[in-house]
Amino acid sequence: MNLYLNIKVNFFAVPFVVLMLSCAVYAQEKIDRKALVERHTIKIEKADPLSSLTIGNGEFAMTVDVTGLQSFPDFYQDGVPLGTQSEWGWDSFKDTAGYRLEESFKDYEQHGRKVSYAVQKSETARGKEAADWFRQNAHRLQLGNFGLEFYDKSGKILPISAIKNIKQELNMYTGIIHSVYEVEGEKVEVTTLAQPNQDGVMATVKSALIKKGQLKIRLRYPYPTAQWADVGNYFGEDSQHQTQIVKQLGSSAQIKHQLQGTQYATSLNWSGKAQISEKQKHYFLISPDKNQDQFQISITFSQNDKIPSSSFKEIAKANQKTWETYWESGGAVDFSGSTDSRAFELERRVILSQYLMRVQEAGYFPPQETGLTYNSWFGKPHLEMHWWHGVHYALWGRASLLQKSTDWYFKVMDGAKNIAKRQGFEGVRWQKMTDNEGNEVPSSIGAMLVWQQPHPITYTELLYRDNPNKAVLEKYKKIVFATADFMASFAHLNPKTNKYDLGPGLIPAQERFKAEETFNPTYELCYWKWALETAQQWRLRLGMPREAKWDDVIQKIAPLPVLGDVYLAAESAPDSYTNPEFKTDHPSVFGAFGMLPQTGLVDTTIMKNTFNLIWKDWSWAETWGWDFPLTAMTAARLGMPEKAVDALLMNIKTNTYLVNGHNYQDDRLRIYMPGNGGLLTAVAMMCAGWDGTNEKNPGFPKDGTWNVRWEGLIKMP
Repeated sequence: MNLYLNIKVNFFAVPFVVLMLSCAVYAQEKIDRKALVERHTIKIEKADPLSSLTIGNGEFAMTVDVTGLQSFPDFYQDGVPLGTQSEWGWDSFKDTAGYRLEESFKDYEQHGRKVSYAVQKSETARGKEAADWFRQNAHRLQLGNFGLEFYDKSGKILPISAIKNIKQELNMYTGIIHSVYEVEGEKVEVTTLAQPNQDGVMATVKSALIKKGQLKIRLRYPYPTAQWADVGNYFGEDSQHQTQIVKQLGSSAQIKHQLQGTQYATSLNWSGKAQISEKQKHYFLISPDKNQDQFQISITFSQNDKIPSSSFKEIAKANQKTWETYWESGGAVDFSGSTDSRAFELERRVILSQYLMRVQEAGYFPPQETGLTYNSWFGKPHLEMHWWHGVHYALWGRASLLQKSTDWYFKVMDGAKNIAKRQGFEGVRWQKMTDNEGNEVPSSIGAMLVWQQPHPITYTELLYRDNPNKAVLEKYKKIVFATADFMASFAHLNPKTNKYDLGPGLIPAQERFKAEETFNPTYELCYWKWALETAQQWRLRLGMPREAKWDDVIQKIAPLPVLGDVYLAAESAPDSYTNPEFKTDHPSVFGAFGMLPQTGLVDTTIMKNTFNLIWKDWSWAETWGWDFPLTAMTAARLGMPEKAVDALLMNIKTNTYLVNGHNYQDDRLRIYMPGNGGLLTAVAMMCAGWDGTNEKNPGFPKDGTWNVRWEGLIKMP
């Protein structure tokens, strides 16, 4: 499947809006945001498993097929599946074996003492079973499959091949999906939108098939697979969960779904007359009366059985206001004045990424890699990836959306403190793979990562820059200081060099190195110094003295490892660029001068040499979606804007952006939200620059081919 070569061709059929104005006027003109967004309206004309569309409110999302609802989940299961997920929807199977997290612990020798980590150890069968249990539980739920059923004249259910003459559009400015097609020779028109203030959607269905009794609405409750991925179409295990209609009043009904570890309610409201019935276990049909050819219905999922009802008019009005507010506030970037042949595609990716992040990842918890569409890693978030999911919000003038998930760190501080205490460190050691409650999850790689540790200092610093007052400092100082305390105690003073080392006993962001052997990775050294210095700045802003221990680490942090004229991935890896395995995964050395500003550790000449070597010799086919924005950010800081653009649009499979805007990786990860978030972060930085830059659009070439207008963006540190 050649996913990444043909996208540009399809979209260049749409011409640019050519603005015949002088440069001075052009630079001053306010961006027409509605026109900007709507020129990238998504248009679907055939059923394709990779081109499903999502609506949502940032805390809940539903993905639909060409019918406008979730009518054919099996057809989409290996593409972008038809998921229905929320932040709160989690379940756990019953633990009949009495597993304890401690059974997954493994001791590692770390500077003369043993430190315990929760890993997927294989020394004993019981230990492996315990690790697997805590990885699988809790697992994120697929709440329900809400679709249409079409019948031929004999009453037989029709397959997706019966859907003809498809014309489907997602207008991202309005958040509305409009689907038109034919079934059995009759036109069907469906309008679908998300409820902004509740976890559900509303749909309007128009068709003569309703009068003929050949169109009904279906609601099925899948059973959680508790597997690495859950795409929401497993309808087995009927006896392991219960559903029942608990309330039915005229044009509404409420259904209770009881699982082993949780329960939730579903509220249905419709216009006109209809009957709801249970076709079989966990399978309900809403059958509109045959005296109508139009039917409106809303579905709402909730942890509580008391679900406020909103009229269809109220939902539509709230949806319109929500999306207008989103697009008309914060940042906007317009590439239409550019003549580079890639500009329209880059603009498309930026607009679609803004939409996807808003519908799937604008909630109160760090999101999982696949947002609210389908499970990856059992639905659990990875805190080292929260940077790529959330930093862009602050840079695009939407810091309030970053604040929502940053505040979650208060909730899980006690657990993070217990991890640090168990391991003999001060402060808090932030979890890597976790859940809404902040539980530690065993992982042979994740438990050894450390680059998630400084992230909360990044988030809180961005929030302070957005709103620089003492109240912000007072609110987040507990997180900042406890984070820095761990970082200072984790660094080890090497008696031979009188320098502070990081490791052994860690795995860098480039997950290709053994924890027992690895020390002083380049990116993490820089991040340690930057975060500790930033934490000191917080103390000074609050009128507090500098923390002596932090200063000692700042002043004596180990120098960046150099071999010849390039930076190594880690001091322990002199074969960083000769071992083929070490030229795969993330080129995380770029983070030292891309994600981060100048820390005083980086020699830009050496970093440029390193960049050129990696650019030429890296195994780019074995990378991830956020590696391309990472590379672009480093290129921009190094004054290489041509390479920055080339990186964002590199023709590599993991840098594919599907017709629906999703960053495709492979058959396992058909969507990858850190790629979308990373793209937005890089573009904001390439436009607005970073601390110390005064140049306009420093990340774009100055050869006249890139005329980029923007507004509402914030400089990166």
